[in-house]
Amino acid sequence: MLANGATGTGISAHKRANDLSDFSDELDMIEALGVETIELPTYDMDIVVGGKIRRPQMEALKKACAGRDVAYSVHGPLAINFMDEAWRLPRHMEVLKASLEVAAEVGAEHYVIHSGLVPQQQGEGVEAAYDRQREWLSRGGDIAAEHGLILCVETLFAGYEGKGIASSPKRLAAELAAINHPNVLATLDFSHAWLKLDYDGRRDDFVEEVKALAPWSRHLHIHDSFGRQDDIWMFTDGERVAYGHGDLHLPVGWGEIPWDRIVAECTFPEGVLFNIELNERYWYAAQETVDATKRLASAARTAAQAEAA
Repeated sequence: MLANGATGTGISAHKRANDLSDFSDELDMIEALGVETIELPTYDMDIVVGGKIRRPQMEALKKACAGRDVAYSVHGPLAINFMDEAWRLPRHMEVLKASLEVAAEVGAEHYVIHSGLVPQQQGEGVEAAYDRQREWLSRGGDIAAEHGLILCVETLFAGYEGKGIASSPKRLAAELAAINHPNVLATLDFSHAWLKLDYDGRRDDFVEEVKALAPWSRHLHIHDSFGRQDDIWMFTDGERVAYGHGDLHLPVGWGEIPWDRIVAECTFPEGVLFNIELNERYWYAAQETVDATKRLASAARTAAQAEAA
């Protein structure tokens, strides 16, 4: 725990071999960067199979994680969507329940779940989807509480390829306030938030929007971008970088996210975790990104500091 009440800095691991036989090498490499936590991409590890835990793969993950001087967070399946049609929600919950059990077994505290998406439609349909999400996230929070976990609902972007409607940071903050569950908080992904606002034509509202969600954001996803829609055909990822389009997962400082202003103006909860999500393409800059993120985490203001001031 840092002096300001933040948990510290983490970084998301990448899966190597599908059987996880070399995942310990990945964790060794990450520990050498000097982070306090590691985020485990269990959404891509074949641990939950048909809604149930596959024990041999679970044991392989636990073996790789055991005995290390780091804490863990978990990013579960991206497809879980509690704004989906009502008849499909029990299936999403089945996968969430198993995934929370996986997170508990590796001793994680934060479990990242994506906020909901809904197809473009009239307002009444959208609001009905929000009603469903509030109900089912609350149920998920009850299960998370049983395992000592915090369900951290992540900001998303959507729209430009018919991907529908996603919550702005302010709307997600309002939804979490309505749910009012101590185990249902937020993952604030700054790049996702900026892309969402860019699609809505509200780029200039970015800092004010993230300030509204920051008090709920126990978990942060740190990576840089330019907050520009990926709406031009590109041949390679290198071309996307040249244009600055899309959710690039760049090293901190390569894009235009106003990090210094964010840490100066936002107030985060006690225990907030600054977790880096760095594209493997840029792993050669991992240490500089960790160092930059550590500076942000140390400068951040938490709720206790704000009250003392």
